[in-house]
Amino acid sequence: MRGPLLPPLVLLVASALSGCGGLGNRAGDAPNALVTMGFGLPDEHATARVQVFRDANPDIDVRINEGAFDEQQFLSAVAAGDPPDLVYAERRKLGGYAARGAVQPLDDCLAEHRVDLAAFRPAALRQVTHDDRVYGLPEFSSVRLMIINNPVVREAGLDPATLSTADWAGLPALTDRLARVTGGRPQRIGFDPKMPEFLPLWAKANGADLIGPDARLDDPRVVEAVRVTADLVERQGGWASFKAFRDTFDQFGANNQYVTGQLAAMPMDSWYLNTLATNSPDVDVTVVPFTDRAGNPLTESGGQAWAIPRGARHPDTACRFITTLTHPDTWVTAAKARRDALARAGKPYGGTFTANRVADERIFREVFDPKGNRVLQQGVPTVLALQEQAFALPPSPAASELVRAWEGAVNRVLNRQQSPEDAMAQAQREAERALKRVGGR
Repeated sequence: MRGPLLPPLVLLVASALSGCGGLGNRAGDAPNALVTMGFGLPDEHATARVQVFRDANPDIDVRINEGAFDEQQFLSAVAAGDPPDLVYAERRKLGGYAARGAVQPLDDCLAEHRVDLAAFRPAALRQVTHDDRVYGLPEFSSVRLMIINNPVVREAGLDPATLSTADWAGLPALTDRLARVTGGRPQRIGFDPKMPEFLPLWAKANGADLIGPDARLDDPRVVEAVRVTADLVERQGGWASFKAFRDTFDQFGANNQYVTGQLAAMPMDSWYLNTLATNSPDVDVTVVPFTDRAGNPLTESGGQAWAIPRGARHPDTACRFITTLTHPDTWVTAAKARRDALARAGKPYGGTFTANRVADERIFREVFDPKGNRVLQQGVPTVLALQEQAFALPPSPAASELVRAWEGAVNRVLNRQQSPEDAMAQAQREAERALKRVGGR
């Protein structure tokens, strides 16, 4: 499900919201102002790297427009010819913007600054590559893995190290054994499949892709993934009760679901290891890879990337900014700043996972020290090992629409509104209409 060529930018104009203001330089801005969109300064990973650029380029006025990335606002600004100089967004979205002609290729930029693309992780780089041209530089990189609650699993007479997502036929019985449901209401979730967000992972485990030249959302293998995972939720009280119970979790606190025993196992994004390491460093968990049906480790890569919009006023300066922020030396500087700040606050540093393997090698050799933290000691090696094996959703000019189509379909199944077959058939029709609107196939 991917459009083959760049559609005319006029398609963006047609989809733009009328009356939206531009995001570029404002009246009164100095000619050396560099304007960003979608990027913030929440911690030292951001502030230290921006400072590296500012120290090297004191004549540049870097304007960090903090706030969540707004896709429609961005596309409208590009269509109006008034974009920011830089945009920071999810990689899967940036690949789609490249396919739609909203961001510009970085070939000359990368050559001028001698960027070694081989240093970037393949899955991350593929997401920002269209027609063999690179349109973005990847930043952070997360993967998805399994986090297992050892006391709960052992209480059920099972070995946490042997839990696997390979045996789909056995998942219902495993879930029943680990869950605790009273009167149709869960008191403990035995296995949370993390749907609809993790459908790409479950589909890939069954040998199917959700985006690609031959991908179909109504592929029987995708339908089976939806049926199997929805059944796991249904047998634990159904979606309404399941979600209501899950919403009670102190997910980011010291009394999280692993500490309280409210959850036995689930796949999760790797960033959650830092949450556990900080708030419950002694929690007894096992961190293992998610697996496909043959038992092979499988993970999906996610993260952000920088790109330069079409029509940006200062592309050369923008290029200098993104190549500086993604350089291994800059990452190491930021990792040290983050580690030291956390140490002053009495918190552990769980590492900095980037899409640049050279940066990661240095960070985990020169900066990272688990200091006896049990979660980090076992979790960090698992994350690093999975980074090289990850897959990622490829670029599509209708990436956002496709995600909405399949997540909406899964939600209808979870809410018992449609069967898996009917829901995914509807999602396929929605996907085809979305691709047609943006000039894809």
